[in-house]
Formats: sequence, structure tokens, C-alpha cells
Amino acid sequence: MLKVAVLISGGGSNLEALLEAAADPAFPARIVCVGSDTEAPGLAHAEAAGVPAFIIRPGDYDSREEWGQVLAAAIQEHGVGTGPEPGLVVSAGLMRILPPGFVREFSPHLINTHPALLPLYPGAHAVRDALAAGAAVTGVTVHVIDEGVDTGPTLRQATVEVRPGETEAELHERIKRLERPLLVQTVREIALGELDLAAAEAP
Repeated sequence: MLKVAVLISGGGSNLEALLEAAADPAFPARIVCVGSDTEAPGLAHAEAAGVPAFIIRPGDYDSREEWGQVLAAAIQEHGVGTGPEPGLVVSAGLMRILPPGFVREFSPHLINTHPALLPLYPGAHAVRDALAAGAAVTGVTVHVIDEGVDTGPTLRQATVEVRPGETEAELHERIKRLERPLLVQTVREIALGELDLAAAEAP
């Protein structure tokens, strides 16, 4: 059974999807903890599911690296990143760039979702950037986090056609509808050994 730690900053819709999937005894992964950098509304999903949760605020530490060390230790307390089985850390809406030391501690067993077809439109404004570029097609990517910004190996992608006159919010909502099942499926494939994170190659 794959142990999974989930990191969030907001409403936690991806977390909710993972918790719902993991509630099925046949699902090959278990959410063992949820971490946030702020008082995220999505922490309520962890509470409802009886999953341990914690808040570790970057502002409480002298540096991003120190924050990353404390965050890593909190995750490792729940058995992710320790022992013979590395487990998996899922950044599911964490609105922070993880410090290099944290990435080195967990990668490649550290994944993220991004609302674009990487390597196109990396960064914080992917949906806006796709619209500004006049893209006819965009989508969502699940990828390994490395020390760059949205530069790690791509694991899975799903596409969506951009509709004429669509707003950023409308397009982002349609992307999210693809994002949730894609993330759940990717975690399932990792847990079953169908996706080898160590063998994934950067784009």
C-alpha cells in the first residue's frame, strides 16, 4: 500500500478526489497526512476523512530552506520518505515553490499537477498565458517536481479544447474537471508500479 502525503494551499479539490478514491479498500494508496502552508479551507477534507493534518507557515522560519526542512520532517513522521518504501508526496494546489533541499529529499517521489500541457506555459499563470497566446488546445499535466519551475518529467497529460470567448475562470474550471481524475489515476498507476518515477525522463 503506497503511503501518500498531500500538500495544499487552498480549497483542496484534488485532495478531496484523492481521499474519495482512497476510501475504496481496493485503491492501492492511502493518504497518511495532509500539510499546508496556511489555514487552507481544504484541510476540512482531511478532518472529515480522519487524516492527520498540519500547517507549517513559511513566515515562521528564517529561510525557505528551514521551512522545507520542517515540512519534510513532518511528512516523514507519517512514514513517507523513510524506510525501504519511499511513498509519495503530492503537491495538490500548494501555492509555493518547494525549496531545493526539500525537492532533493523526496524527488522523484514528488509530483505536481499543472493546468497546461507542459512544457508549454509553465509558472503561476498557465491558464491566462494559454489564452493570451491564442492556444486552441491546452490541458493538464501531472509531472515529477524537480528543482526547476514546472520542468520535471511529465507523467500524464489530458487535453481540453479552448472555446471561443472563454474566460480564464471558465477554462480553468474545465481543466480542473480533467485534473482530478487524472491525478487519481496517476497515483493509482504509481502505486501499482505501472509508472516508474525513477525512470521518468524530463521533456
